[in-house]
Amino acid sequence: MVIVQPNSQIKLTNVSIVRYRKGGKRFEIACYKNKVMEWRSGVEKDLGEVMQIDNVFLNVSKGQAANKDDLMKCFKTEDRNAIILEILKKGELQVGEKERASMLEGMYRDIATTVAEKCVNPETKRPYTVTMIEKAMADLHLSVNPSRSAKSQALDVIKQLLEKKTIPIARAQMRVRIVVPSKDGKRIKDKLMTMIASKEDEDLDENYEWTCLIDPGQFRPINELLQAETKGKGQLEMLSLTETKQGDEVF
Repeated sequence: MVIVQPNSQIKLTNVSIVRYRKGGKRFEIACYKNKVMEWRSGVEKDLGEVMQIDNVFLNVSKGQAANKDDLMKCFKTEDRNAIILEILKKGELQVGEKERASMLEGMYRDIATTVAEKCVNPETKRPYTVTMIEKAMADLHLSVNPSRSAKSQALDVIKQLLEKKTIPIARAQMRVRIVVPSKDGKRIKDKLMTMIASKEDEDLDENYEWTCLIDPGQFRPINELLQAETKGKGQLEMLSLTETKQGDEVF
């Protein structure tokens, strides 16, 4: 795609357009493919990595930029950065049919993965597999909204599963004890701390020992990390399962 602007031509590749209607006008921004969804899900924080051109357009392909009067009339501000953020957050990502189907399929699985990581079967006290959550979502006839992050939609899925009792499910965190030989503890502590929700207690005497709350989906990865990094000498013990109320945690 070539954008023609006064006294210049800008050739864009790998471009995605986000379109947004406000105040009776259509506005567009030019972004890098895949980066829009990464920004909406919180993976990408740097706006500079998302935007191909730091400008607001009426029509990207024609290079027709929005003027200050249009922006002020529709957005009540001339702050271009604030306007871009609003379009990026609320606008519709323009993609082809095949690309859209692939994107929705990936987001569907991301939603199911998040639900599986945050929830357990309260009857067995065990996490669900992603496949089991996907089946439950299909039973609810849920549709994916590409304009919302997978995490926010996962919270809606959990609420619906609880209300409709499609499967026995509960938001929960595991209270666990992690014990690691001191020589390994210093080395792997930082890795471990990225995998826990909160640390309740810490003892760094002979062994490194932590009492922590973790999301159910982290139990296996933590155990695999301990076994690999301590040659089987690390220990992971589940102490209890603490059910969390809706609204207690924000994704």
